[in-house]
Amino acid sequence: MRKPIIAGNWKMYKTLTEAIELVNGLKRNLYDIIEADIVVCPSFVALDSVSEILIESNIDCGAQDVYWEKEGAYTGEVSAVMLKDIGCKYAIIGHSERRQYFNETNDTVNKKVKAALAAGLTPIVCVGETLTEREASKTFEVIKDHIQNGLSGITKEDILKIVVAYEPVWAIGTGKTATPGEAQEVHAFIRKLLADLWGKEAADSIRIQYGGSVKPDNAASLMAQEDIDGALVGGASLKVDSFTEIVKKSVGRQSCTHL
Repeated sequence: MRKPIIAGNWKMYKTLTEAIELVNGLKRNLYDIIEADIVVCPSFVALDSVSEILIESNIDCGAQDVYWEKEGAYTGEVSAVMLKDIGCKYAIIGHSERRQYFNETNDTVNKKVKAALAAGLTPIVCVGETLTEREASKTFEVIKDHIQNGLSGITKEDILKIVVAYEPVWAIGTGKTATPGEAQEVHAFIRKLLADLWGKEAADSIRIQYGGSVKPDNAASLMAQEDIDGALVGGASLKVDSFTEIVKKSVGRQSCTHL
């Protein structure tokens, strides 16, 4: 049985004060959730403070990106070792916005995944197609490319330490969402591909999140699908009440909050 993982990607939102307020609210509302792993991914400037607040809580901290070198003259970059040192347990890698705006490629994803694993971080590796690619019936081709090349050289032992996030780019921040059936179809394809590459036993253990305009009103129906093991939440993770509701609905709890 795969334990669900619900991660909030805060992107470039929240000042330090706002980040602290948000994470304290989540701690109050989600303190008793043990049925899922809960992760918040603030901006780099808030990571240290948020990690400190989350010590000995049931919520983990993750970064939104990572660089592949341990140290060096790489102005503006942050290494996996640095992230691990301040308390991060996860790192999002290959998000579509990194690919779109910052020239992320399968090659750089691959380097980052290996660096994260070496430092003891759990990579959340994003894969997914654009609207143009989907309309051209290239969804499976794109995802196969992202997984085969982005995870090239990953051992059978290390693949078990990775979370895959399927994020249809056309559904990120657009208000559009893949139907549960559409999402399940792609998640099943991903699991079959993982089985072909690393074996069925490994594939059956790897968690695959859905990330594409996840909201309180669709979280339960998405999570009910056989191969959807969690959510990578964007905009709805920026408010205490909406992220609380997503987490609780994802694990079949009542969505009342304690603000």
